[in-house]
Amino acid sequence: MEKVLLEAEMPFKVEFYDVDTMGVVWHGNYIKYMEAVRCVLLDKIGYGYSEMMKEGFAFPVITINLKYVRSLVFGENAVIKAYLLEYKDRLRIKYEVLNSAGMVATKGETVQIAVDWNTKETQFESPELFVQRVEETIGNKAR
Repeated sequence: MEKVLLEAEMPFKVEFYDVDTMGVVWHGNYIKYMEAVRCVLLDKIGYGYSEMMKEGFAFPVITINLKYVRSLVFGENAVIKAYLLEYKDRLRIKYEVLNSAGMVATKGETVQIAVDWNTKETQFESPELFVQRVEETIGNKAR
């Protein structure tokens, strides 16, 4: 794996409303899990979605990739992990969903870019405050 700058994880239990008729997690719900752990990661940085909006930015997902390795089943305890890989020009995060045995169930990646909330213009650099918060968090982690 590439150099991980920061990581976050979130345990969860597979709920009934997340499974299909076969009793396994419906494929689209993995994106929901990724969103949830991404919020944990951004909160760790101190620049969650509320902060982004206050600063006048949105970070839409422009690319999402998933690879399903094995199924999660109803009632199973799992963990999703997020790994921050890039943040200056775009936000790139890799994900791993681990089943109750600690085996990889799904791998994924998202890419997000900053967009000015008012003008809807793409920003080719991440907002200054976001970069500052990431670097402060990474610096504190290294100590």
